[in-house]
Amino acid sequence: MKGHVSLVGAGPGDPGLLTRLAVARLRAANLVLYDALVDERVLRLARRAQRFFVGKRAGRHALSQAEIHTVMIRAARRGRRVVRLKGGDPFMFGRGGEELQALARAGITFSVVPGITAAAGCAAYAGIPLTHREHAQSVTFVTGHTDREGKEPHWPSLARAGQTAVFYMGLGRIEHIVHRLMEHGAPGVRPAAIVTHGTSPRQRVLQADLATLADAASKANLASPALLVVGDVAALGPELSWFAPEALAEVHKSA
Repeated sequence: MKGHVSLVGAGPGDPGLLTRLAVARLRAANLVLYDALVDERVLRLARRAQRFFVGKRAGRHALSQAEIHTVMIRAARRGRRVVRLKGGDPFMFGRGGEELQALARAGITFSVVPGITAAAGCAAYAGIPLTHREHAQSVTFVTGHTDREGKEPHWPSLARAGQTAVFYMGLGRIEHIVHRLMEHGAPGVRPAAIVTHGTSPRQRVLQADLATLADAASKANLASPALLVVGDVAALGPELSWFAPEALAEVHKSA
């Protein structure tokens, strides 16, 4: 029997945001390899599967990327239905492309089930529209690990007015991000927000100006996972805020 690997996006946290196809793949799987940001409620859907944590916690990897590739390939060659489960969308800063390349080179069949990426999900639950006709005509997604391995985004573009910059996992580099944006012309009064544990009952949203964002985050004792939103749309959060865990529970019950 020939195995198959499904690369599945688990969304940003709330299991209600899973696609129907993602649920079907989890229920059919007999092996699930999952990352640290996958909600336990999502994992419970894989009732018949062996579950194996392969993510990163507290700066330590359970397995190296190469070892993850090896586990997927060996399991598929043994005829197993493998789900490689990633938080958010697997192609958005999730190394999904690297993993599919390894499978393709090994001759393993695979498919992809997209997920709601953290930027879309967390911003929506914080009441922040990533684009707005009056405030932002474009949006850019950026990894928060902005200066590692000598790789930097194009800061002048990110600092421009009329757009939204969203930084994934940027809390640990927030001072660097703020400094670089202001260095390239972003005004200190530009609205910004941090969303931690977005779409989950632990969600917190911090609003601040760009110049005061790092200090406000430190005083609030925020913890990852976190999403940084910089742009005029961030100022709309308090007006458009709607999310409360108890209210969402009622919505799910009636759906």
